[in-house]
Amino acid sequence: MLDNLPRGTICIEDIEMGMVRHLRKVVTDRDIELFAEVSTDRNPVHLDDEYANDTIFEGRIAHGMLTAGLISAVIGEQLPGHGTVYMGQSLKFLAPVRPGDMVHAEVEVIDIEHAKRRVKLNCRCMVDGKKVLIGEATVLAPSRKFD
Repeated sequence: MLDNLPRGTICIEDIEMGMVRHLRKVVTDRDIELFAEVSTDRNPVHLDDEYANDTIFEGRIAHGMLTAGLISAVIGEQLPGHGTVYMGQSLKFLAPVRPGDMVHAEVEVIDIEHAKRRVKLNCRCMVDGKKVLIGEATVLAPSRKFD
């Protein structure tokens, strides 16, 4: 048995269809600046007010992958949690996230393959109840049993 699983981790043996976990986070200017530094994506639509005001977004926006990273946080910290291995992710960006927006990131179990420890998750991010990102993730969930 794996006795060292972190608290909050949900093993494949305990995952059920329809389980949902979420987080909420305000995306700040600092988040955007740090993401630009780490990713090396310094597109001025994210960093330069003057430039961004003249784009179709009419102002600065967060990196789409910064928003997607919140989905990763829910998966890696809550459902299934620590020990989860990402196998794949599809994403569709529906609307921009702006500095100061409160993002609600949520994942929901939509398929389980117990024998292979695979879980498919419906993923979505919303701002003020409006979907800004949708997609699906496939992950390898931790197990209490040895392989």
